[in-house]
Amino acid sequence: MSELRKANADLPYFITLTVVDWVDIFTRQVYCDKIIESLNFCIKNKDLIVFEYVIMPSHIHMIVQSLDGNLNFILRDFKSFTAKQIIKEIEENHQYESRSKWLLHMFEFNAKYYRQNSKYMFWQKTNYPIELNSAHIQYQKTEYIRNNPVEAGLVTDGEFWQYSSANPNSPLRTSGM
Repeated sequence: MSELRKANADLPYFITLTVVDWVDIFTRQVYCDKIIESLNFCIKNKDLIVFEYVIMPSHIHMIVQSLDGNLNFILRDFKSFTAKQIIKEIEENHQYESRSKWLLHMFEFNAKYYRQNSKYMFWQKTNYPIELNSAHIQYQKTEYIRNNPVEAGLVTDGEFWQYSSANPNSPLRTSGM
């Protein structure tokens, strides 16, 4: 998370959280729900502001901000917690997950290259933060997030993607921009 250590607390950031090897884990509702629950917890208890978001099959895009300047710590904790929760779900409910052996193998394989991961590595290390320091960049990234499922051919309109701030019935409480 060191890429956000010098984050400007007054500005939102566009970030991308990517599953190792672009594994398409978020094709299952149970894993998306874990992400939503964790984001809602961070909003309520860690002062995370989520302006826009989309959960794609293998990654998440968000426009986020922390007014106290702790965005890097919030994201670190979020990634650690969600990784553990999703892996636990795969291990304990493998009878419902047809790809459980393959998924755990992928996460174990990726952990071999990083000392801080004891057994599994779920998220890629970087968040690819982009400081949104102008209205033009904010608009561009908002449109990118809202149209990402459309560009991927998953829906015909961003409002139809369940796990997106573009959806009026989104399960996440966003702040809007």
